[in-house]
Amino acid sequence: MKIAVTGICGFIGRHVARELLKHGHDVIGIDIDKSIAEKFGWYNEIDFIECDLNDKNEDFYKLFREPDVVIHLAWQGLPNYKDLFHIEKNLVSNIFFIKNLVEKGLKNLSVTGTCLEYGMQSGRLNEEMETNPDNSYAIAKDTLRKYLAELSKKYPLRYKWIRLFYLHGEGQNKNSILEQLKSAVGKNEKKFNLSGGEQLRDYLPVEKVVEYIVKISLQNKITGIINCCSGKPVSIRRFVENYISENKLDIKLNLGYYPYPDYEPMEFWGDTTKLDSILKICK
Repeated sequence: MKIAVTGICGFIGRHVARELLKHGHDVIGIDIDKSIAEKFGWYNEIDFIECDLNDKNEDFYKLFREPDVVIHLAWQGLPNYKDLFHIEKNLVSNIFFIKNLVEKGLKNLSVTGTCLEYGMQSGRLNEEMETNPDNSYAIAKDTLRKYLAELSKKYPLRYKWIRLFYLHGEGQNKNSILEQLKSAVGKNEKKFNLSGGEQLRDYLPVEKVVEYIVKISLQNKITGIINCCSGKPVSIRRFVENYISENKLDIKLNLGYYPYPDYEPMEFWGDTTKLDSILKICK
């Protein structure tokens, strides 16, 4: 199958490339800087296209070799969730880009969303719940999802909105909690500053996330919004403590140093009912 992946040099994209190649697919990788792509071991195994998705004169479907599936991961400006850039720039450019693809002939599209679309709702979150985003990034993503739903009424488009929760692994942003922990250990610091750590979250290693993204994207029996998560809540404190223990790190937690973030509820995790059904289909 011919599969185009935008943002292939990003944290998730680089792993998606490996996962697709592992299963023998033809991969068209799209990103803005070829020099970055050339550093990855998979570069010579894919068809790489250096491309700015903001180019309004481009026929993206044709440029991407008329793929069977597009997995759209590209999104700028993270991890600053509150920046208006997400609404003013990213949302507008993504609407144009997706409409361009679909008008030119794309019929199968996967886009990554975010658990932050649920807003401050607590507990187990399922796809049927009303969204209530309360930061610019989540608002932009949620609005794009709604646009995609309307677009699919006009065109023969099968879409999957893959709602990501928390992930970790190689290539993660330096501001993520485990990368900050590694940095502190590298500096021989004896304490790692953390909030109270009692927030319950839903974590998955990036390797498992991309396995799910690929399986979701390449099936068509279940479409629309799909939570991509473990379905198992764990406290941030326990998550970090487990990492310290597993890697035998010499550092202690300084709990309560940071206030709890104001853009997330204290306790939430994902419902995996739809994901579980997809995984059964893909066996």
